[in-house]
Amino acid sequence: MADKYYGTGRRKKSIARVYLMPGTGKVTINKRDIDEYLGLETLKVIVRQPLVATETADKYDVQVNVRGGGFSGQAGAIRHGIARALLQADNDYRPILKKAGFLTRDPRMKERKKYGLKAARRAPQFSKR
Repeated sequence: MADKYYGTGRRKKSIARVYLMPGTGKVTINKRDIDEYLGLETLKVIVRQPLVATETADKYDVQVNVRGGGFSGQAGAIRHGIARALLQADNDYRPILKKAGFLTRDPRMKERKKYGLKAARRAPQFSKR
């Protein structure tokens, strides 16, 4: 049994490099504890979802390097990375993770700004005269 499992998670502009080590369930993000790094309780729940679904929350320590995007995007990226790392640890988790949708890369990205407009779809204010 390898002692380190790796998974890359992405969402929007965030990229998370996730390492799973056999341990007690400690989650470290950018060398800080999860409670210190993520303020909102909902984001912490999102990060732990794959571990809870596979009932491995207290079997692995999670170490994450994440960069880019905001907190929500980062939480989604970490979730994706943990799910991928769990597959490396044990492929039997695949149906559970797949059914919950944790293996799917969320393809939604920011739409590019178009010329003649103020934003992607926001047009300049119209006035008849």
